[in-house]
Amino acid sequence: MTIARLKKVTICGLATEKGELLAELQALGCLHLLPLRPAPKEVEKVATPRAEAAYNALRFLTSMPQKRRQIRSDPGFDVDALVKDALGLKEKLREVQDRRDFLAHRIAEIEPWDDIFFPPEDSLAGYRLWFYLLPLGKLKSLQDVDLPWQVVRRDNRFAFVVVIAREEPAADLLPVPRVHTGALPVSELRAQLENTEIEIEDLTAQRLALTRYIYLLSVNLAEAENRASLNFADQQTRDEEGIVAVQGWVPVGALGALQQVVERWRLALLVEEPGPDDEPPTLLEEAPEMESGRDLAMFYQVPRYGSWDPSLMLVVSFAVFFAMILSDAGYAAVLLGGLLICWRRLGKTAKGRSYRLLGLVIGGASILWGVLVGSYFGVEPAADSLPGRLHLLNLNDFDTMMSISIFVGIGHLVIANAMNAYVLRRRPAALGSIGWIVTLLGGTLLWRAGGDTLYGQAGYFLLGGGLLLSFLFTSERAVRRPSDYLWRALDGLKALTGALGMFGDVLSYMRLFALGLAAASLALTFNNLAADIRDAVPGLGLFLAILILLVGHLLNLGLSIMSGVVHSLRLNFIEFYKWGLPAEGTAFRKFARKEVQP
Repeated sequence: MTIARLKKVTICGLATEKGELLAELQALGCLHLLPLRPAPKEVEKVATPRAEAAYNALRFLTSMPQKRRQIRSDPGFDVDALVKDALGLKEKLREVQDRRDFLAHRIAEIEPWDDIFFPPEDSLAGYRLWFYLLPLGKLKSLQDVDLPWQVVRRDNRFAFVVVIAREEPAADLLPVPRVHTGALPVSELRAQLENTEIEIEDLTAQRLALTRYIYLLSVNLAEAENRASLNFADQQTRDEEGIVAVQGWVPVGALGALQQVVERWRLALLVEEPGPDDEPPTLLEEAPEMESGRDLAMFYQVPRYGSWDPSLMLVVSFAVFFAMILSDAGYAAVLLGGLLICWRRLGKTAKGRSYRLLGLVIGGASILWGVLVGSYFGVEPAADSLPGRLHLLNLNDFDTMMSISIFVGIGHLVIANAMNAYVLRRRPAALGSIGWIVTLLGGTLLWRAGGDTLYGQAGYFLLGGGLLLSFLFTSERAVRRPSDYLWRALDGLKALTGALGMFGDVLSYMRLFALGLAAASLALTFNNLAADIRDAVPGLGLFLAILILLVGHLLNLGLSIMSGVVHSLRLNFIEFYKWGLPAEGTAFRKFARKEVQP
């Protein structure tokens, strides 16, 4: 488990062979392409490596509630034609639905006026009619209108007012906005609405007919992705004077295969080490069973190239934190039982097997911690039983459990700084991370031993020494003139403000105890409630007690799982990454073909 070493490669060949060269590199599947020319200024012409159009078409068809029988084989199936038809239909359907909504709104607005037939414009000498629906309680406002007006009809709520003017009256002429009637009578609008509804039905029928190709579109998405990837690669090259140049990053282990392609096509190849100004992408090389750890490592922030691979550490710490938050061996057994039920299904793919292993690690850690704290669905085992003898920790012993949580946090941050120091081992800045480790150890001694003991005095010494190291070596500012010493001192002072942040980060691990105690307390509460109901209501009380236990423990298990996932990830990605992986990188994206599904 490590971050792959990369080389920058530049490949040059004849522009006439550009298409074949890109297809060959795509089949090889080991390059992370670098752009050698700016993207087109027109946004619509910028290519993406993802077949967005095909995915949009698939979403449009699969969202149809009813679907036709699927066609499983069609030698003449054309992905591009289907995508074009589906997206064109989607756009047309949207336009017609917008027109339908507009007509429905216009009809609802002028329906109280019934049919309005306007006279020819020249017959009014340039004047026009403006319509208002005025509440009867506001009829007095007409007395302030200087323009000619007429109440043409009334009902039990409104007066239908027509104002005559050359230009549209001011918005504050009356205390209500004018009615937008348009030029067509309501009967014509109703006819148009009916035609529009019919058109929507016809388009919906066409959409339903296209749903028979959902399966074929799904299995051929890879081909659409491959074409999109080639179009994207075409915009990354540099073409000048009959020569095409392709540049990218390649793992050292794949360099031999690339050289074989270059020799076969008689191309020019330049191989370079990453320079000081380069920002290579990050490619995590993991065993297949650790793919879940790689997904964890890349979920929140991509580790920077040249740093370290946190996959194994994330798996272990995630399992430990989840177990401490769950704090119940019974709940852990339920989770393991669910994993065993899905065991064969998960074993069909490499990714599934990796997540199966992750679930096994989490379940095992949760059972072990649940046994140590002696909680089995909120029930504490008898002291003379085997589970009772293995019950070594008490969740109600607040001092001990909070101390364990804080020690776990200190150890987690010590590992983070140690790994950061290892990455920086050839630079003085490594001493800055070592300083934070010494600060953590000194603070721990001072906390546990007190300031008046020998260990407490050692804690003061370590605390001061660690802060001094962090002050002196955290900054990597080069010293070229006397003023740079001042700037380095300011950088050091800024780094020392991180001591307060570290103190807060350590205390943040107390959530492990707090959430574990909350889950155990809630389980005990449901148990007591069920027992009270059983004793209070003879006969039916047993049924109600069982129902309370099932619903209550399922609810508590769901909340515990949610808390375990969210807070375990938070402690890893916020507190741990802050000290162990402060710099973010970019993910390595292979320019590679995707195989069409069978």
